[in-house]
Amino acid sequence: MSLARRHLSRAASLVARGAALLAFATQAVHAALPTVPTPVHEAAPVATGGSGLLQVGFGMAAVLGLIFLCAWLARRFGLQRLGNGQVVKVVSSAMVGQRERVVVVEVGDQWLVLGVTSSQVNTLHTLPAQAHLTTATSNATQAAPRSPVELFAQKLRESLSGKARTAP
Repeated sequence: MSLARRHLSRAASLVARGAALLAFATQAVHAALPTVPTPVHEAAPVATGGSGLLQVGFGMAAVLGLIFLCAWLARRFGLQRLGNGQVVKVVSSAMVGQRERVVVVEVGDQWLVLGVTSSQVNTLHTLPAQAHLTTATSNATQAAPRSPVELFAQKLRESLSGKARTAP
């Protein structure tokens, strides 16, 4: 059995145990609360007072617990984004068609020129990594805005400075 399957089965077991524990606790709380007889003319029983508040509290705690459990599982099994210490780095990319692009990827001390389509990835060429081009591209990326917020701020500054010039 692979390591990932073992971790996944362990996580599924923990989820099942947590759900069973939550069901048992909810049943125990409902059994401990006093029951109020309902009149015959009411169509459906309505949870009132402390029991309704307790039921809502348990429901909210269960939902929050599931959210935290899913976040933990995502982090545990690598569903998060990788940091800056990546082994594979995208050096450059260019669109060739609507769904086709050519991507230069750095893996170790080599560059791979890849043809990427919606259904496949092909290696077009392999060449040694070039240090002067990586520094040139890193300088170019430092000069350009790095996030959508910075891009928006730059566009806003440009539009405001353009309007200030045209206004009398």
